[in-house]
Amino acid sequence: MIRRYGLAALVLAIALGAAVGARAAGPDFEAMSLEPYEPPKPAPAFSLPDVDGRTWTLAELKGKVVLLFFWATW
Repeated sequence: MIRRYGLAALVLAIALGAAVGARAAGPDFEAMSLEPYEPPKPAPAFSLPDVDGRTWTLAELKGKVVLLFFWATW
């Protein structure tokens, strides 16, 4: 009786190990017809004036979140 439970526990451990190992491999992107994207490129260096007339360069804001609004009247 104990031998039967030991064998069942071993089979269960092997099955769980295989299931966890299969999940650790990650998704199969090729099977999902997904293509990898190019890594993002750094923004080009530029400078813009603010509403007070001070000119800001992108290099001055390195490490900070920069939100730009582009507005046009067409």
